[in-house]
Amino acid sequence: MKKNVLTGLRPTGNLHLGHYFGACGNYLKLQDDYNFFLEIADVQALTDNFNNPEKVRKNTKEITMDLLAIGVDPNKVNFFLQSQIPEIAELTVYYSNLVTVSRLQRNPTVKTEMAQKKELFGNNGESITYGFLGYPVSQAADITAFSGELIPVGEDQLPLLEQCREIVRKFNSIYGETLIEPEHLLSDTKRVKGLDGNEKMGKSLGNAIFLVDSEDTIKEKVMKAVTDPNKIKKDDKANPDVCMVYYYHKLLNNNVEKVCSECKKGERGCVACKMELVNAINKLLKPIQEKRKYYEEHPEEVDRILKEGTLKAQEEAKETVKKVKKAMMIDYDI
Repeated sequence: MKKNVLTGLRPTGNLHLGHYFGACGNYLKLQDDYNFFLEIADVQALTDNFNNPEKVRKNTKEITMDLLAIGVDPNKVNFFLQSQIPEIAELTVYYSNLVTVSRLQRNPTVKTEMAQKKELFGNNGESITYGFLGYPVSQAADITAFSGELIPVGEDQLPLLEQCREIVRKFNSIYGETLIEPEHLLSDTKRVKGLDGNEKMGKSLGNAIFLVDSEDTIKEKVMKAVTDPNKIKKDDKANPDVCMVYYYHKLLNNNVEKVCSECKKGERGCVACKMELVNAINKLLKPIQEKRKYYEEHPEEVDRILKEGTLKAQEEAKETVKKVKKAMMIDYDI
């Protein structure tokens, strides 16, 4: 039997090149060989977008269309909406008794995100909600609801998966062997940097190229990309290793040796180099955007994919909750 794979994406904005070369590229490799559940994590998106539900609602479809456009096959991958699986919320409540507040606060991923929120909002973190602090528990519910055996993650997400593994071990030690302890499946692609040189390309950081961006938008963004600050004139020799334009040429495998050689010799101007990159990105995204247009014109098809996938996910999650409640001796026949 195929092993279960569970992964999820938060619908807070369209997918960008970081997703395409990172997580989503991994999905295309996995979809043929595993029983694949792909969660549109709208509840988790609300942990820091609770006051903007319209944004989350809109992006459930946007992100689904992006995934379909890059080749995630709904006949192989089970798309589902997190909010429509009440069993996840139920499991979250049960698991919340198995982890302490101090342990959640020590989670490296949570600590990093809490620090960012404190810096952004001030007031010593008083704006951090119970839901935000507890989202690793909700993630454990996501994974175990679908008997997730392999979880595709980046290195920055490993602490969250370890939190899930701890919860599973604690549950099984108290109530008997019931839940599967998941294993990580690390992507072989490192996190994609932003156009500004930031280590992360992010939806909210203003440094991303989105899969839906128009040719004009892509040109405008690439023209602002960080290059070698020591290259002042067109024929100055430069260091491509500190240039984000060269970084993206490498990412797209676009004339890499030529770009590097000409840059170092001062034979390549930055404007021409950026335009070459613009053309390469547009070439990559054109077929994706054409495929996406089909789903934009057939929204009922997207609804059908989400509905059918969610119904299958509901069946799987109900079976898990039955086992959990039996183990916890709360499976009353009433």
